[in-house]
Amino acid sequence: MIRFLRRSDRDKTARAVEKTRSAWLSRVTSIFSRPRLSDDLWDDLEEALISADVGVPTTQKLLDGLRGQVRERRLDDPAQALDLLREQMLRILDVDGASDRLLVREPPLVLLMVGVNGAGKTTSIAKLAHAFRQEGRSVILGAADTFRAAAIDQLQAWGRRLDIDVIAPRQGADPAAVAFDTLEAAASRRADVVIIDTAGRLHTRKNLMEELKKVHRVVGRRVQAESRKALLTLDATTGQNGLIQARAFTEAIECAGVFLAKLDGTAKGGVVLSIADDLGLPVLYVGTGEQPDDVAVFDPRGMVDGLLGGPGGSAA
Repeated sequence: MIRFLRRSDRDKTARAVEKTRSAWLSRVTSIFSRPRLSDDLWDDLEEALISADVGVPTTQKLLDGLRGQVRERRLDDPAQALDLLREQMLRILDVDGASDRLLVREPPLVLLMVGVNGAGKTTSIAKLAHAFRQEGRSVILGAADTFRAAAIDQLQAWGRRLDIDVIAPRQGADPAAVAFDTLEAAASRRADVVIIDTAGRLHTRKNLMEELKKVHRVVGRRVQAESRKALLTLDATTGQNGLIQARAFTEAIECAGVFLAKLDGTAKGGVVLSIADDLGLPVLYVGTGEQPDDVAVFDPRGMVDGLLGGPGGSAA
């Protein structure tokens, strides 16, 4: 069995939520610095969680679980409650089987990148390709976003910059055919990793979602199911709105996990908890900046420490 991009990066994950921490940590510190637990504390914590874009259902789940443990253990110390909140968040982020989502018996690992327009798929592909290369893997890219000529040009530009081969068709070509050609090229070159770009599509466009299913089926006929992984790219700055869009993709095709782009650019990084809780998908990678190196294998503890302060963050 082969695991790709094995080493998580706790520091990078914590730094990616710097904006959220700056906007949120002082509130949490104030809430849990009170002399004892009270109704006001729970109300303020609920407001703080929602303000960080944790989402109402996930916020309620966290509060119900926390209150239940506080009652069961007969606690009255806010500092102890904060430790329990940390544990609750880690449990939500620890999606079953997350560590094995990109485990394959033998190469190639085939990643199908999906998501809505403007989510940052192409840049995220470049970051992943660069990270795989840094790990010593051979990579080939497929430009199956044939709807926009600019998308093909953008992926080719990244290919030249990173010295990675791109299978690029003419604009308007059948995306499924491009995916097939990419897999053929990967087989002949014995590539370790294949990353296929797809057109950004609104979740409401049924015809485009059907096209995505076709690409997924074509890839599935060419490689073993356990080697084919759909990776959902979400823009962290869209917050809860992005979750509505994401559900349509998870209903159309089975997704292995999420690449959360632009996490460093939002003050509402709590959306990571909603993704894991509402979608049942692990966040596998996060975008941490604009350069090719600005990607991290998502580390749940780094995320929680970044939000609440602790070993992974700059504040305690």
